[in-house]
Amino acid sequence: MSTVTSDRATARPTIVLAAVCVAVLILPASLTGSSVALPDIASNLHADIVPLQWVVNAYNLAFASFMLACGSLADIVGRRRLFAVGTTVFVLASVASGLAGNVLLLDVMRGLAGLGAAAVMTSGSAILATTFQGAALGRAFAILGSSAGAGLALGPSVSGFLVGTLGWRWVFFVHALVAAVALLALPSIRESRNSEGARIDWWGTVTFTSSLFLLMLAVVQGPQTGWGSTEVIGMFAGAALLIALFLVVESRQTHPMFDLALFRQSRFLAVCLLPVAIAFGFVCLLVLLPSWFSAANGASADAAGATMMLLTLPVLVVPLGVSRLVKLGVSTRVVLSLSLLLVAVGGAWLTVLRPGISTLELAGPLLLIGVGMGLSAGLIDGVAITSVAPERAGMAAGMFNTMRLAGEAVAITVMSTVLVSLLQNRVSDGLSGYGLPAGDAAGVANSVASGDLERAGRSVEPGLRDRFGDFLADSYTGAMHSVLWLLAAVCAVATVVVYLMLRERAEPATVAPAAEDATAQEATPV
Repeated sequence: MSTVTSDRATARPTIVLAAVCVAVLILPASLTGSSVALPDIASNLHADIVPLQWVVNAYNLAFASFMLACGSLADIVGRRRLFAVGTTVFVLASVASGLAGNVLLLDVMRGLAGLGAAAVMTSGSAILATTFQGAALGRAFAILGSSAGAGLALGPSVSGFLVGTLGWRWVFFVHALVAAVALLALPSIRESRNSEGARIDWWGTVTFTSSLFLLMLAVVQGPQTGWGSTEVIGMFAGAALLIALFLVVESRQTHPMFDLALFRQSRFLAVCLLPVAIAFGFVCLLVLLPSWFSAANGASADAAGATMMLLTLPVLVVPLGVSRLVKLGVSTRVVLSLSLLLVAVGGAWLTVLRPGISTLELAGPLLLIGVGMGLSAGLIDGVAITSVAPERAGMAAGMFNTMRLAGEAVAITVMSTVLVSLLQNRVSDGLSGYGLPAGDAAGVANSVASGDLERAGRSVEPGLRDRFGDFLADSYTGAMHSVLWLLAAVCAVATVVVYLMLRERAEPATVAPAAEDATAQEATPV
């Protein structure tokens, strides 16, 4: 069972909820916001596409990879203690990111910030699970999910404004400042931990983290060294071997950090798969679209951020109406499946994208995708976390958020790589017409995908640069169309899969009484 130690802390649930939500709000904003700053970072630090991608990938990889370990660690060493340490690490690493003088140092600091983010997310979720009970627990997690969605939504717009006015470094300084505010609430948070004598699962931590790292590294390196190269194939094979070893290790642990038994429940598995699919249809666009707006549509960073608000504002508003829907009798199964369907339709509709397109023409598809994301944002966290007893809240938060963050990490990495590969193929066919060898296609594609058309055209004769710029913009747009169709297909298939899997409810034995009360009041039976 879970024990609670006061440590002179006075429990103030409202302040606790506000602090955790503020901290969780800034974590996804640090992911999507940094993507808007990439073109300026590339120009200022003279970064190529691979190290530039790791500004996003390093953060997301560390965030996802250490989620499980931090979830178990929160239950063992104390949720408040890990929340304080994680927030402090995130703040310091974000400040260091803003001060970085080269892209490699920036990548390292972003990875460290991701480690802090993993500690904050899992310990914060566990703190809420031990602070609230009954229906209040369900409402607290609904608010937490909305905060995470708001962070995803606000990241591009706020960062676009900061980049356009103060410069890209202030994106990270502001992230640090907001996170630091959450530390002011520490006196109001009671310490709690699991008293069952659990210990850190080092074997599980090492195998899972290493597997995810090799997988992402292979996907990033694929277009650079060739998908059939010994290096890339070896990394894929190593990732598969390590994840298999992880499954064996976890099945034999007395206190595993990842309870594989939960994946036998169709409902819990569906709830974990849904954010992975959403990552392809929504989160990828938060990373890919700003660079397209800058490169192919000629938009400034703040203008790109303003356009992205069409995609992100519904995520702030729609969750407020989701609770009303479920109270009126609409099942969580319908709401969650509909969210995926809307994202799929919006992704297909977004293929109207073309150089010179107006904001009004983009409004329909971007708003539709945002509404789809908003439908699940305020509901899914509560459904997932309340399926286990409060004393295992750290593990549950780690499991669910690992699926979500790993899904985002893999989705962003895979789709960014697919986009660069498609763009490279399109560009290579036309370089000869501008006096460039086909061997320059990789470098040109990398520059274009990072949002820097000017750099890509420096080797072309001055009289041909305008026409070459139009060629690159059209090639970029064609590659984006292919990516959008792929994203729409992923979400369409996931709609059917999730709808079918949500027919089966979780077994009562795995649901805590408090969670049953929360679920009953927050959502109707599926």
